[in-house]
Amino acid sequence: MGQYTGAVLITIAIIAVLVALILLGWRNRLRRQSDIAAPPAVPADPGLLLADPSEGQYVCTTTAGDWLDRIAAHQLGIRSNATLGVHADGVLLARHGATDVFIPAATITNVQRASGMAGKFVEKDGLLVITWALGDKAVDTGFRPRYHQELPVLLKGIAALGRAGTPNDEKPSPAEDKENQ
Repeated sequence: MGQYTGAVLITIAIIAVLVALILLGWRNRLRRQSDIAAPPAVPADPGLLLADPSEGQYVCTTTAGDWLDRIAAHQLGIRSNATLGVHADGVLLARHGATDVFIPAATITNVQRASGMAGKFVEKDGLLVITWALGDKAVDTGFRPRYHQELPVLLKGIAALGRAGTPNDEKPSPAEDKENQ
């Protein structure tokens, strides 16, 4: 036996215990979040594609306003490469190696830029965060486009989807809205 055998075995044992604790924590999180509604199924035709699809990374989905409370249920906490498409009926996140996520336009309440969420931190305003209603729970879904210059286009396209009943950029001003009432 070499002089480092004991140290190597102790290191391997510590790593095994840490991995087991991580898996136990993830399993408990899944159990606590079992009442969270499943995301809507991806429609066969999500509607007209309103902008070029954007390659990037699906960061995760968290409880709205709590960027550390990752949603583990329904594979929403799994980070993966993805393609984000802004369609007439909603936002489609086609994920590689995980279930696709479809966010119906009617459920989108906000879209903004952020610097990070649940283990992914980037330059100032480098993430696109979509706030939407998943069943009766408000959630935030993060996406990091591969090319930073795509963020403003995605932000504008998704914000236009959230304007229920109003075509893209024709949302009336508050003054016009009062006149129409």
